[in-house]
Amino acid sequence: MSDDRIQRVRDRIRPFPDFPVPGVLFRDISPLLKDPAAFRALIDLLEDHLRASFAQIDFIAGLDSRGFLIGPPLAQRLGIGFVPIRKKGKLPGPTESVSYALEYGKAELEIQSDAVEPGQKVVIVDDLLATGGTMCAACELLKRLKAEILECLVVIELKLLKGSEKLNSIPFYSLLQYD
Repeated sequence: MSDDRIQRVRDRIRPFPDFPVPGVLFRDISPLLKDPAAFRALIDLLEDHLRASFAQIDFIAGLDSRGFLIGPPLAQRLGIGFVPIRKKGKLPGPTESVSYALEYGKAELEIQSDAVEPGQKVVIVDDLLATGGTMCAACELLKRLKAEILECLVVIELKLLKGSEKLNSIPFYSLLQYD
């Protein structure tokens, strides 16, 4: 059953060469989002993984912007809250921010200062892990708030870029891997 669901998800990932810059092979989840059965299979698989791995999760933290598409339905299934980690300047109130390098530039992420309490257990969700810069920045923000990061969870991992190695001791899980 699980293999059928994984294949259904994999079949809906579309490659785009040379996007956003020459030399980058972009893995597009848009066809996955358009297919309700494939998207349901994705959320089912991620839910099964998290339920089997952790007795308690307090929040799903999703990365701007595609983590916002996966995180809320996953959090709802688990009966927990969702916390957005956004690009700088998009969140009201006091925030924590961090600058980081992307594979093709620089960026800044923010989280609201009261998004989580010290010791709360958080899983960080995004669609893809490439070089790991964005995920590492999200981890830094949650560490500043003294959250316990249970895992970094992505749909797609680009293995050749070795982004998961940058996460050091933080557990990491990817549903699909590409070389």
